[in-house]
Amino acid sequence: MRSRVVYESMFGNTAAVAEAIAAGLRTQGTVEVLTVAEAANTPAPTVDLLVVGGPTHAFGLSRKRTRLDAAEHTDKSIAVEIGIREWLDAALPVTTGRRAAAFCTKVAKPPWLPGSAAHGAGKRLRRLGYELADDPADFLVDGMTGPLADGELARAQAWAERLAYTEHDRLAHRH
Repeated sequence: MRSRVVYESMFGNTAAVAEAIAAGLRTQGTVEVLTVAEAANTPAPTVDLLVVGGPTHAFGLSRKRTRLDAAEHTDKSIAVEIGIREWLDAALPVTTGRRAAAFCTKVAKPPWLPGSAAHGAGKRLRRLGYELADDPADFLVDGMTGPLADGELARAQAWAERLAYTEHDRLAHRH
């Protein structure tokens, strides 16, 4: 099985989750991990599973304004011109039968805080013609800049292992 993980990350938390997801997917095949800026300059994926994720900003996918705001809270270089929202909005529709999954990082507290970038990415993926391989997944961070909540990297890897097994099994039975 061939997979591609495309992510955007401001403080390194979503990048760490993307790498944990890639490790889980590698149990059943090869994985390419790209930042959204790299993906914007790479041909559309010809993969069995596309996994897309980013941080939750203002209750959903980031926007240029929210990325600029995030850049004020870190010394790291942040790509502010393109995020998952813009990348998916510029993508071409896919042929039927293509599969994808969406994830995000979001602040753990307060627990009632609404919004999820994963749900927004999932909606955009479905509009492009992808069938979602699983419900969008939220991984929690303690505070805006992190760190990830305890156990979230293991949970991300386990989620991806389950996805990989399910998709590998689905592909094996399709042929």
